[in-house]
Amino acid sequence: MLASIVFNIPFFVQPVQRAFETIPHALSEAAAVSGLSTWQTFWRIELPLAWPGVVSAMVLTFVHTLGEFGVVLMIGGSIPGETKTIAIAIYDRVQAFDLTSAGRMSLILLVLSITALAASLFASARLVARR
Repeated sequence: MLASIVFNIPFFVQPVQRAFETIPHALSEAAAVSGLSTWQTFWRIELPLAWPGVVSAMVLTFVHTLGEFGVVLMIGGSIPGETKTIAIAIYDRVQAFDLTSAGRMSLILLVLSITALAASLFASARLVARR
């Protein structure tokens, strides 16, 4: 789990960084002039404005982790019942020439990923619409 988190940090950090970069610096200055501390500015102004990007980053990282193969196999191995992920299960089914099961699992992974991305887009659109 730790290896997957470390490997997927760029999939989280880059969208979050871009979300915070889009916030005009003048808002932070106005908050400081209004007497808000740095933390108050972050929690009350910057984070709510960047939230759609943060949500997108979380979903992107989650979906990427679902399909992660290399890190899990290299660090955790393929211990049945302990470190087996759907990506490794698909690989095992292909190696056993059980293409039907591999196809079904791939379809499940695809549907789950598309559902997560659609939910992210829907949630981000709702957050932006509330502004």
